[in-house]
Order: sequence, then structure tokens, then C-alpha cells
Amino acid sequence: MRITLDYGRTGLPVDLPDDRVVGPLAIRPAAPLPDPDQAIAAALAHPIGSPPLAEVARGRKNACILICDITRPVPNRLILPPLLRTLEEQGIARRDILILVATGLHRPNEGAELVELLGPDIAANYRVENHHGKVLAEHDFLGVTPNGVPVYLDSRYVRARFEDHGRG
Repeated sequence: MRITLDYGRTGLPVDLPDDRVVGPLAIRPAAPLPDPDQAIAAALAHPIGSPPLAEVARGRKNACILICDITRPVPNRLILPPLLRTLEEQGIARRDILILVATGLHRPNEGAELVELLGPDIAANYRVENHHGKVLAEHDFLGVTPNGVPVYLDSRYVRARFEDHGRG
């Protein structure tokens, strides 16, 4: 059976043995949000299981926002503006906000890809950096899992913990 996988911009045609195909997956239909901006603002103001972002950000001096790289279709152009506005309204200076592109082991996203991910305004006016998964010097060692696996996370993320203004 020949099918096209959702891959890249145009899909990836593949041939599968008929006896290996169970059937197509179906996604339940969902109505689009009538007002996405309002829904995002409400989610930031009334999150599930966490204080509102404004409360968490109040009195802090920096922030690191992780976004998926170009391989994941995330509506950053909708999500980031109210999130960034909330951080800045709580006193975090724009220069102290880092948008970190979580590339995993993928190549960095630059130029036109960043504009596509973020929109031209955010790409031009915020500090945006790529994660480099293979550069161990850019990671902090956090310990070892119960199974003995060492855990390293991007230092920029680990060290940007909404630090208090009163702490050095």
C-alpha cells in the first residue's frame, strides 16, 4: 500500500506491505477556537496546576522561553506575544528574556527559518539562540538517573530560573 506520511512541507510517500497496515488513524474533529488570543491570555492568567505567569514572573530578573525548532508545527506567532508581554509587564527587561530554540540534535534554525518560527517582530527584537545538543560545554550536569544515565541540560535554560532581583 502506498501512503504519504506527514513529513516536511510536502509529505513523504512510502510503500508499506498490505499485511502491516491496520488502518488509518482518525483524529476527532475539533472546532477552531473562536478567539485564540483570548484563549491564550486566559491560559496564562488561569493555568492548570500552577500560579498565573504574571505572579510567577513578578520580581524576577530574567527568563528563558523554550520553543520547538522548525521541525515542529507550533503556533509561536500566537503564543509568544502575550507570553512576552506578560514577562515584560512584570518587570523583566526584553534584553533579559532569551528565546531558546530547542533543536535537540537537529541543526540550528537561522535567518528566514527564525522569522517563520517567530514572526518578523519577535525575530528582530528579542534575543534568540539555538540549543547545540552536541556541545557538552554548553550544558550543566544535573546528576544521574536511577538507571545510571547522566543528565545534562542546556546551561542557558538551567541558569535562567526567574532569578529574584534580590539575589546575585
